[in-house]
Amino acid sequence: MTDIVNQAGNADPPPGYEDLASPDELGRRLDTAGYLSDGGLSTAAFLALRMGRPLFVEGEAGVGKTSLAHALASALQVPLIRLQCYEGVDAAQALYDWDFPRQLLHLRAAEAAGISDVERLEHELYDRRFLLARPLLRALEEAPCVLLIDEIDRADDEFEAFLLEILSDFTISIPEVGTVRADVPPLVVVTSNRTREVHDALKRRCLYHWLGHPTMEREIAVIRRRLPDVSEQLAGDVARIVHRLREADLLKPPGLAESIDWVAALSSLGAVELDADIAARTLGAVLKYQEDTERMRAEVAELVGQV
Repeated sequence: MTDIVNQAGNADPPPGYEDLASPDELGRRLDTAGYLSDGGLSTAAFLALRMGRPLFVEGEAGVGKTSLAHALASALQVPLIRLQCYEGVDAAQALYDWDFPRQLLHLRAAEAAGISDVERLEHELYDRRFLLARPLLRALEEAPCVLLIDEIDRADDEFEAFLLEILSDFTISIPEVGTVRADVPPLVVVTSNRTREVHDALKRRCLYHWLGHPTMEREIAVIRRRLPDVSEQLAGDVARIVHRLREADLLKPPGLAESIDWVAALSSLGAVELDADIAARTLGAVLKYQEDTERMRAEVAELVGQV
């Protein structure tokens, strides 16, 4: 079996991938990329990079887990490769597959050319050019990069076990082709919304960080960073009400993403501050269940009068 080492691993890594001096410097680069992180998150990401360990980021939906991976790729000046997990995802969707239509065309062309050497044809059919690289294989071949394994809690136990094996040594064996090994490990960010518990074996392989809702001051800063044209008054009004909504017993408490969406919707309507009427008409941007909307409509109007 042949060892195939990714070509990117033989080259000098892009600026920013290995020359970070401290978590604070990574935090500044994330800030430049538009992501405001605190010291704990910057340290966890820095250690994942230095130690070659995956970073397991857990938290409620909408707190910025996926955005973190995008910002890390931008801050480190490397590609982002995303594997979106879902129920039933398997190795073929995550690792590699064979391009059967192209293989069939090649076989027909060979037959038309009078090639009858079965062993030769079989060897040609399973050549690297007919291999479709899925996210995990792409990450090993294109590293250094950021590999985002998004919403691992949506996948099943079997896929977790498969993933654990891949993340242990960043090596993939393809029987027909050989072994693909990343000299420079990708920076792996694994996210979970905690809809179910992920097995301890996978968590032990990773560095762990819980990403909670931001403080009100940080939430206002993030909104202003993402939407620089909105007024400070509007950003503050929305952040204060959203923080109150998170204290209510809702089916789906609003995350940071919903705060940004609500401010964007209000700004699109020309609002520079929040009033009861426009808040009621735009609740669908921040509350995603009818039961939550109906229950909180009157309370939101009352809250608007208090901000």
